[in-house]
Amino acid sequence: MAEEQAAPEKQFSIQKIYTKDMSFETPNSPKIFTEKWEPAVDFNLGSTVSPLENFLYEVALTVTITVKSEDKVAYLVEVNQAGIFTIFGFSDQELGPMVGSFCPNILFPYAREAISDLVTKGGFPQLLLAPVNFDALYAQHLQAQQQAPSSETIN
Repeated sequence: MAEEQAAPEKQFSIQKIYTKDMSFETPNSPKIFTEKWEPAVDFNLGSTVSPLENFLYEVALTVTITVKSEDKVAYLVEVNQAGIFTIFGFSDQELGPMVGSFCPNILFPYAREAISDLVTKGGFPQLLLAPVNFDALYAQHLQAQQQAPSSETIN
């Protein structure tokens, strides 16, 4: 009888990983290639979660990189890397970290590779992004959400 009352078995699987969107722009080419190369990199990261059906979730990671040299945009690259994941048997407290940290962590190497390929094919030196601590980013997101309502009540 104890087996009948046991919690459902936790299941996690990757159904599909795919590139949802990508773009690469070099607004100041070809002149940018003739100037001194002193790049300044601006890195932005975001993710979205869309529940699908039957315990399926789409998680999409958007990585945007803007590289400037001497205050001119050398290139702008954006990759939206997505995946469909089966997530079953996890509590609400466990589901948040799964879709907010664990899944983006799986997707990031794919986005990183796509960005590196686009930049190299665009004629620029290879750009290898450093690993990202998605656990820390998720914790910051939760902290910001908890502080937001309290800051509104103070005003």
